[in-house]
Formats: sequence, structure tokens, C-alpha cells
Amino acid sequence: MKKSYMKFIIFDIVLLIILLLNSFILNILGNYYYMAIFLLLILIAFKFVFGLEKDGHRYIKDIIINMIIVYLISFIIYYIFGIFIGFYRPDNFLTFYGIRTFIIPFIMIIIIREYLRYQMLSKTEKSKLLTVITCILFILIELSASFNNNSFDTGYNIFIFIALTILPVISRNIVCTYIAKKVGYKPNIFWILVSELYLVFLPIAPDVGLYIRALIEFLFPFVLMYNVFKFFEKRAKNIPISYVKKRRFVELPILAIIVFTLAYFVSGFFRYYAVAIATGSMTPNILVGDVVIVDQHKDYKKLEKGEVIAYKYGNIVVVHRLCDIVVIGEDYYFYTWGDANENKDNYIIYPDMIMGDVKVKIPYIGLPTVWLNNLFK
Repeated sequence: MKKSYMKFIIFDIVLLIILLLNSFILNILGNYYYMAIFLLLILIAFKFVFGLEKDGHRYIKDIIINMIIVYLISFIIYYIFGIFIGFYRPDNFLTFYGIRTFIIPFIMIIIIREYLRYQMLSKTEKSKLLTVITCILFILIELSASFNNNSFDTGYNIFIFIALTILPVISRNIVCTYIAKKVGYKPNIFWILVSELYLVFLPIAPDVGLYIRALIEFLFPFVLMYNVFKFFEKRAKNIPISYVKKRRFVELPILAIIVFTLAYFVSGFFRYYAVAIATGSMTPNILVGDVVIVDQHKDYKKLEKGEVIAYKYGNIVVVHRLCDIVVIGEDYYFYTWGDANENKDNYIIYPDMIMGDVKVKIPYIGLPTVWLNNLFK
């Protein structure tokens, strides 16, 4: 191993120890100004040990223009959906207190962090190991202020922390690492500032909820990564820039529509709702890990015996077959049976519990969701 590589690894290990001490003992990097100062000190130390490189990438402006187009298309789609699902007013940080305590130090953190990321990656040269180590280090930098602000006393809290914090941070840093290696630090500064601060400047935002927002935050960086990848793929084939720009207006809208349609589809905002089956009560017709598509607009008065329906029982969604319908005057009472069970369910299903009837079964694609739920029960 080269001597410079060993020095780089030692530098990373020292930073890792500092981050672990902060996460489990000191807990001072949760303050934005402290984090900015910490990153600045790392940058100064890195300059002293390794020196700094100039950013001489050719296609910075082209990539930033691509990102602007992606954001414009995404925001249009995002806010059109808001017309149907409603909006909410984000916290207003455009006050003297908000600008001083949040916006200014946050901008400082992003600029210093992405410049530091680029400098560290420039020293890794073609070493995949050092690139991966650097990516992991920056993931830990982002997460270092989060551990002491979350509770891990139950499996559910751990699952929430993974879904809402860890996964978006991982995807963001993977993409930032890729972009920094390809075109430097400036595009990363641009897209992260836009993605993190747009809610500060826009008066309303679609009310998608925390979980769907986390899904979007996890997927969207990969949309940008795909865009950068396709740009350089075209350049490698010596395809004219004018042709690349024409193709971009076709590819990006399709990709953005797929991402946001997926996010809203699984959230239940559309007429059809996807449910992953977690138990074997409907075996052999519906198996564990299958996903069923539920028509949420089916009138409960038109339901018939033998149909498979989805309903909410407490905090869970149950997919069972209708075995009996009792009508007394204007009141409807429903009874269900799991195909694999010996007896019908020992409770009454009321109309307000029914989500709809099952239309389609897609085998096995829900297995990852089931595995995660079982892991963190």
C-alpha cells in the first residue's frame, strides 16, 4: 500500500474516533455553528497534511443546468399532486432568528463539507477502497448529530430512524461521492442547498407526510445520479451536446413521473393502493410477500360474498375474504375469513373500516417490506 494511502487511512480513522466520541459522549456537533467550525478545522488539517487541489472539471455548468431542469420538472409534478392531496405551511425560517441560527450556518456546513469531500476524493485517485471509506466517513458526519436526538428503546423507533434518517443520508452521500468524482464539488453544493432549503422559501408544500417525504429523499438523489451518468455516457460516445439536450427533455420527465408515481401509489393517495401481505392467513391464494392492489373506491354496498377485501383492524391492514354480509335496515355488518384459517374472524367489520376490494395480486415483490417489518418488531 502506498505511503500516502496509509496516511489517508490514518487521517480517516482519527476523524472516525472523533465522530464516535461526539455521537456517544460529547454530543456537541448537533449545533450548526459547531458543525461548521468542526468541518472547517478538518479542512485546515487536511490542507496541512495533504494539500488542496484545484477544481478543473469541464462540465460543471452543463451538469448544473441539467440539475435545474430535473428540479423544475420534479417540482411541477410534485406540486400538481399537491392540488389533489392538499398542502401545508412549512416552518418559516425567514426571520432574523431563523436566518442567524439555521440558514447561515447550514449554508456554511454544505459549502465546507462538499469542498472537503471533493478534496478528500481527489486524493483517493483510483482507489475504490479509499473512495468507499470516504463515502462512509461523510455518512457518519451527517449522522453524528442524530444519535443522541433519537430514541432506540423499541424496534419500531429503530425502524423509524433507519427509514427517515439513515437511508436518505446514505443515498445522498453515495450520489454526492459519485458527482464529486465526476464533476467536482459545485454541483453538489447546488443540489443539496436546493433540496434542503426550498421549503424555507416556498410558502406551501404538498402534505405528503414524513414517510413519503423520506421515500422521495431516498430516491431523488439517484435521479440526479442517473442524469449525470447519462450525460457522461453520451460524451463518451461523442454524441453532440445538442442531441443530449433533446434527449434530456424526453428521458427526465419519464423518470421523474415514475419516481413520484411510485411514491404516491404506495402512500394510498391514489384510487388504487398497494398492500404487502405479511402473514399466511390467505394461503394458498395469496402468499406471504405478495402485493395486492386494492380499489379504494369500491362502494361497500356493492361488495359480495367471496370477494377479497382490505380493511383496517386497529393499526393494521387485513386482507381477508368476505364470508357473510348482514344488512339490518340501513346498517351493514361484514364478516371475513382467512382462506387458511379454520374459523371466520371473531369480530365485526363495519363500513368505515373497509378500504376496498382486491383487484390484482403481484407475487413476491413485497418480501423486502415483510422482512424489514419482521426484523424490527
